[in-house]
Amino acid sequence: MKTTVKNLSETRVKLTVTLDKDDLKKAKKLAIEELSKEVRVAGFRKGKVPADMAEKYLSPNDIAGKTIDLAIRTTIPEAFNQAKKVAIQIPKVEATKYVPDESAEYTAEADILPEVKVGPYKNLKVKKEKIAVKESEIKEILDNIAKSYAEKKAVKRAAKNGDEVIIDFTGKKDDKPFDGGSAKDYNLLLGSKTFIPGFEEGIVGHEPGDKFDLELTFPKDYHAKNLAGEKVVFTVLIKQINEVTIPKFDDAFAKKCGPFKNMDELKADIKKNLEAQNNHKLEEKYKDDLINALVKVSKVAAPEVMIEDQVRMVRDDISRNAASQGLTFEDYLKQTDQTEEDWKKEARKIGEARVKASLVLQVLARDNKIEASDKEVDTKIAELKDVYQKSPEAIKSLKDPRVRQDIKSRLTIEKVIDFLMDANK
Repeated sequence: MKTTVKNLSETRVKLTVTLDKDDLKKAKKLAIEELSKEVRVAGFRKGKVPADMAEKYLSPNDIAGKTIDLAIRTTIPEAFNQAKKVAIQIPKVEATKYVPDESAEYTAEADILPEVKVGPYKNLKVKKEKIAVKESEIKEILDNIAKSYAEKKAVKRAAKNGDEVIIDFTGKKDDKPFDGGSAKDYNLLLGSKTFIPGFEEGIVGHEPGDKFDLELTFPKDYHAKNLAGEKVVFTVLIKQINEVTIPKFDDAFAKKCGPFKNMDELKADIKKNLEAQNNHKLEEKYKDDLINALVKVSKVAAPEVMIEDQVRMVRDDISRNAASQGLTFEDYLKQTDQTEEDWKKEARKIGEARVKASLVLQVLARDNKIEASDKEVDTKIAELKDVYQKSPEAIKSLKDPRVRQDIKSRLTIEKVIDFLMDANK
């Protein structure tokens, strides 16, 4: 067998494979053995006819067809090994020549794992950002906590800022209802700026039972382009007005919120939690920045088939999240004001970045002999069993060798990222 290689790109090759007499002889023997299983000869049970006898009852065309098929299928792995290429998809094969018992030739085209050259991974000059907790952030948390403890009392008077109103409303553009513009029994806190300018202000001064129209204009920079800058009419019915009493920020309030003696302790706890959240976000961003910096100084190309896999994964994630809200992927596109073509362009960028990062980290792990141990994998699986103890299907899946390998790969990537961080301290 002889293999020649034509590089179509950094991530795709076309092999031309020439088979000789010996290759075809082996394939023909396998072909006859396989075809003989269907031959019927008096005195023999089906499938038990000796191959040399069965050959006399087989069509030469059937033998030739099965021979070239098996010759190709059994030699493709060796052809890629000879070429020192790793195919990452089922190759596209075409038989170009076949002389029975003499020679054959075929081509095999496929995306391959590209050659990856990891650049200098130390001193990548990536700095971890720092964000101090602002007093306004603590105040915002306190306000939200206070709202959860607020007392509400139905009143028969005109609505004012700070009240909660329960309303039905229908929005129309050009006298036709538009998506997302209607609701019933909607709880709205006046002054929260939840709606477009003019909506909440238009409710102020009205009493329970009032039904009225609000002629408004959507902001020009509104996220839904079909409504941006458009004039609409909302028909609103006020069903109830609740006077909202927010508790004072004092030591008694702090004690309601937890094991705190006073407001200073409550604020300190809020600040501590905000700092932990900030640190987690900054840590994840620092990891991403380090990986992106390493990819930039490395030589790596992303195979098309791997990019497409990532795009599918991104779409599946979006579809699952949308489905949990009773929406479709098409609904998501409408809400985000994207065409499918626009979405694919952005998804491809994300997919390509993910593939390049994955390939670089895998090579970095290989070159530095970084790998999750069996003990680490066992520990992780034990943790997952605790998490999924109420899901027998999930527990069962953890016994699948493929799932175990996936967990091992994930843990290895985590270790190599830690290695990269240590190298850039």
